[in-house]
Amino acid sequence: MSEETGAPSERTTLKRGANRAVYASDDVKAVLDAGYVAHVGVSTAQGIIVLPMAYGRTEDTLYLHGSAANAMLRAGSDTDICVTVTLVDGLVVARSAFHNSMNYRSVVVRGHARKVTEDVEILDALKIITDHVADNWDSRREATDKELKATLVIALPLTEASAKIRDGGPVDDEADLGGPEWAGVIPLTESWGEPIPIDDLVEGTPVPQPLLDLQD
Repeated sequence: MSEETGAPSERTTLKRGANRAVYASDDVKAVLDAGYVAHVGVSTAQGIIVLPMAYGRTEDTLYLHGSAANAMLRAGSDTDICVTVTLVDGLVVARSAFHNSMNYRSVVVRGHARKVTEDVEILDALKIITDHVADNWDSRREATDKELKATLVIALPLTEASAKIRDGGPVDDEADLGGPEWAGVIPLTESWGEPIPIDDLVEGTPVPQPLLDLQD
């Protein structure tokens, strides 16, 4: 982790577990780069709703996209929203279930989202999101006007973002040390499998290298 800096705002300052707070921009972006799914919270006319979404980022902007008919995304345009990304790295098993925990990396981004309206930025945003997930925008056919009109993109500045990270083993009560219960960490690892072609694929069509590289 890089050297700590102050929280970017009062509402992104960690109160509980402040010792796990990470505010350095590079560390926050590293967690975002490692994740795939963001949970997006928006206040709508029907109440607050949180939905999982794919995302991508530039140096200063987080992009989200969905159907133009998506009521949550429409409600989230030009208003404050909250985005969270969490990666679980392992189970932390303590001698007392009270002290069980998880090792994790998480980010919270808060701010005023805007609807992206310029065609050039819409295309750039969709490429950023696609390449963040699977790095295969350039090997796909070009998006049609119909597809673009059916898509809504919103942009959230990364100016109010903080991370919280836990690693290491359990923190047991001193009285429990040396007890008969097992304690330790069970790491969680994830990996992509070998690409499976669709049944109607033209024979001999190669798998794009970026998709093969996901297995590394």
